[in-house]
Amino acid sequence: MTPRKIVILGAALTLGFGATEARAGGKGRLVAKGSKGTVVAIVTNHGTFQIQLFRSKAPKTTANFLKYVTSGFYKGTTFHRVISNFMIQGGGLTKNMVRKATRAAIRNEATNGLSNKRYTVAMARTASPHSATAQFFVNVKDNTFLDHKAPRGKQWGYCVFAKVISGKNVVEKIRNVATGRVGGRPNVPLRPVVIKRVYVVK
Repeated sequence: MTPRKIVILGAALTLGFGATEARAGGKGRLVAKGSKGTVVAIVTNHGTFQIQLFRSKAPKTTANFLKYVTSGFYKGTTFHRVISNFMIQGGGLTKNMVRKATRAAIRNEATNGLSNKRYTVAMARTASPHSATAQFFVNVKDNTFLDHKAPRGKQWGYCVFAKVISGKNVVEKIRNVATGRVGGRPNVPLRPVVIKRVYVVK
C-alpha cells in the first residue's frame, strides 16, 4: 500500500511531502489570546521554542498531541519540510527520512475559530480533512487561506491548536535553513533539523 501524502492545501497551492508520510475560518478572524494554559517545549538541534496549547478551543487535538508528547514519540523526529515563506513542518519522520507509525487519525477541529496566523501551530494532514495524526507545522507568516471555510474537502481547513510563546528566534533560524531535494523530495533541510525532545513545561 502506498502511504498517503501529508499535504497543506490552499488557494492554488498544493504542498505535499511526496508519498512518504505515515497515516500516521474566515479572513480576518483573530487568534485566541489564550489564558494561562499548558506549555510545551520543543527542543531541537537549533535551539528550543515553547508553545502554549489552546486546550479549550481544540480539546481533541491537544489531547492527541499530548499523548505523543508524553510517550516520547517526537524524540528523534525532524522538521523534514521547511518552506521559508510559508511554514516549518515536522513530527513524523526521522533524520533518515523513515516514517514513524502513529495512532489513529483524529477529527479535524479547524472549526474552532482560530486562524493560521504567524507563529501559530496547526496539525498537518492528508487531503482528507480528518486524517491528522502526529505531524504539526508552525506558520511562519499569516496563512489565513488555510483556515476553515466550509465543512467539506479542501475548505475544511487546518486546525490551529497552539501558538509559539517563546523562542521565536529559533523558529526563524529553522525557517531559514538551506533546503533542497532529498531522495526526490523537495523542501527538505540539507542538514537535518532534529527534534531532540518535546516535554510539558507546565
